[in-house]
Amino acid sequence: MSVAAVGIAYLIFLKLYLYSVLLFFFWLLIGYRWFSAERKLIEHVLDFAEAVRYRDFTRRFAVKQPETLEGKLFSAFNQVNQVYKQISIDKEIQHQYLNKVINMLDSAIIFYQSDTGRVIWINDAFKQLFQTPHLGNIRGLTKRHQELYEKTIHMKLGAQQMETASSAVGKIKLLMHGSEFETQDGTFRIVVYQNINEAIDATETKAWQKLLRVLTHEIMNSIAPISSLAETLHDRLEKGYGEEDIDDLKVGIYTIKRRSEGLLQFAKSYRLINRVDEPNMQEIQLKVLFENIYQLLEPTLLQKTIEFDIILKDTRLVLKADVNLVEQALINLLLNAIEAVKDVDAPYISIAGLSRDGYTVIKMQDNGCGMPADIQEQIFTPFFTTKKSGSGVGLTLSKQIMLLHKGSLFVESQEGKGSSFILQFPG
Repeated sequence: MSVAAVGIAYLIFLKLYLYSVLLFFFWLLIGYRWFSAERKLIEHVLDFAEAVRYRDFTRRFAVKQPETLEGKLFSAFNQVNQVYKQISIDKEIQHQYLNKVINMLDSAIIFYQSDTGRVIWINDAFKQLFQTPHLGNIRGLTKRHQELYEKTIHMKLGAQQMETASSAVGKIKLLMHGSEFETQDGTFRIVVYQNINEAIDATETKAWQKLLRVLTHEIMNSIAPISSLAETLHDRLEKGYGEEDIDDLKVGIYTIKRRSEGLLQFAKSYRLINRVDEPNMQEIQLKVLFENIYQLLEPTLLQKTIEFDIILKDTRLVLKADVNLVEQALINLLLNAIEAVKDVDAPYISIAGLSRDGYTVIKMQDNGCGMPADIQEQIFTPFFTTKKSGSGVGLTLSKQIMLLHKGSLFVESQEGKGSSFILQFPG
């Protein structure tokens, strides 16, 4: 520009005004074109920066003259776009791969931001187990699963813990494990929930069978002294006895009678628990099943002035099961309910049937004394009982019956508010 100014001044000095004006407009045109080209290149750079900001790498710049500054700049833009586009494709592939792998897992998983509670993703197992098709914030769990939310928020990270929670299939035992990490975007937490109900049921069944084998052996050992005592009494009778021996004989015979009856009852209880018969599956209407149970225990209910309700909205609901076994399980539960409401002013028991999430559900509910949490954890253990005259077999047998039907039996109870036993049969 300085050269142009000197040239124009020289032409004016020579009084060549026309040429000086022409030279001025010529350089003005060149300057305008140069500034226009610069401005256009800057606009391209700004457009590219905007595209990078919004991660739009689909735009392609047409290179018409590769040797020009614009051509070289456009070629560089296209190369950067291609690199970032490939990175984006690789990242999406990794995301899809990770998503597929996580959704193949049986364990429920949630990934969320710790400070805001924003949920990044949940897998299919989480959606199915907790009936949660969408979750934007972990606080949304409070609407359906308040208990699960509290246990998740306050769980101890880095260590496994076992908890009981409500799910789509009722009360289940969960093995929970959580971990936390930090990035420049904040602190994130991953929590894994593993349903261990079936594993616990299978382990309990094996443990029960092992326990029964051991205890049966102990019963046989207990019979030995009874046999020895009987033999001693027999020898005394053979040799003759006097008046002074009658009291000893009576005591010995009564001891044999009492222990024999006790062992006989004990053996019956073992046999009930250890039955491994295949269920004889038949279709029966829940209406008929409930009426049979009521007719059997109607005298007891009337005698104890217990109000009993049968709740069945769909009277055509059918259950496929071993009728005899299921009746036995329901009788055990109803007898327990009768015992639970014995001290209540207005005793009430109901039995309900419904279809839910592909399962046929029977619910036995009472307004009795209820149970504390520690008792609920033990009631299905063989020979555990809170009754002075109880054998601790009824609930164990009922659970075994449900396991034979590939179903589940669980309890919901609060002290002073009653209990509910839920039998869940697969559809």
